[in-house]
Amino acid sequence: MADLPISLPPALADELRRALDAEGKIPRALDALGPIGDRDVVLVGGGTEETRRLSTIGARITNVEPLNGERTAVWPLPADSADAVVAEWSAFRGVSGKELEEAQRILRPGGRLLVVHDYGRDDVSRLRGDQPEYSDWSRRDGPFLSAGFRIRVVHCFWTFGSVTAAQAFLAAAFGPAGQIVADELKRPRLSYNVAIYHRDRAERA
Repeated sequence: MADLPISLPPALADELRRALDAEGKIPRALDALGPIGDRDVVLVGGGTEETRRLSTIGARITNVEPLNGERTAVWPLPADSADAVVAEWSAFRGVSGKELEEAQRILRPGGRLLVVHDYGRDDVSRLRGDQPEYSDWSRRDGPFLSAGFRIRVVHCFWTFGSVTAAQAFLAAAFGPAGQIVADELKRPRLSYNVAIYHRDRAERA
């Protein structure tokens, strides 16, 4: 799932990596909210393509695995070592106290926590059915906004080389739901909205 909002077989995952946000709107939005260019950035659960995208805007990346209970209770990083913590899709699935505590520990004063998840209300959400990302997570009383995050919605696309290529991918990756969207496709891209939840490091007591 690294680099991507969904898990797919390797060949389809590679195709989606090429299609997802070809215009580079997500890294530019992260830099606007961070900034992250020329900064020390901890990337949680990131993959090769995700690291490359952020490195192109000058971020100095350290990769860590998402926290996973006792197996990964803390990140192997010193306190006050990062200007930003960035998580795209694979971490901060909702908000846990442990994740916030670790982000708070490793961020420097003035540091920023930036979390990317699907927002919905787009073509892609028709492929996946009901997801908490599309409803509960963006509510005022949901796990992010009630924990001091603000939200920016970025309007992106999945962009393919042709309508035919997009249709073939959708049918292979999403079965009947993908075929329904594919049959209605008039252009080689799907609208795709992501939410970037962002907050400052809180002052420590």
